[in-house]
Amino acid sequence: MYQLKTEASFDGAHFLTDYNGKCENLHGHRWRVVVYIRQASLGTDGTERDMVLDFGEFKRIVREEVARFDHMFLVEEGSLAPDTVACLEREGFTLRMLPFRTTAENLARNFAEVLLGRGLPVSRVDCYETPLNCATYLVDE
Repeated sequence: MYQLKTEASFDGAHFLTDYNGKCENLHGHRWRVVVYIRQASLGTDGTERDMVLDFGEFKRIVREEVARFDHMFLVEEGSLAPDTVACLEREGFTLRMLPFRTTAENLARNFAEVLLGRGLPVSRVDCYETPLNCATYLVDE
């Protein structure tokens, strides 16, 4: 079995709904996303002969998807009053509305699903919200 990994990062703010503690307040992170792809055999033709995937292509896809979250306010759908959302948008803030609670666990799963949808053989995604704390999503085989 062969495995590659690459990583990307983004800056984003969020808060956790229904949470009792500091994270219920708006705060930001330098999120780090580490993506692992896994394959039983290597390519046999062309540029990707004897590779799982060209690193340049792997990095490009991961960085494109992670960049979609950069410098945004990550908001769980329904967690803010519509008037609040409208006010923030009027003030020029960029909100990324998400259909899940904005935890590192859910972000790791989200990135795995999006990257699988782009054809990457993803096996694992680590999502760090601080340099020492990360959540991991393992893709079922």
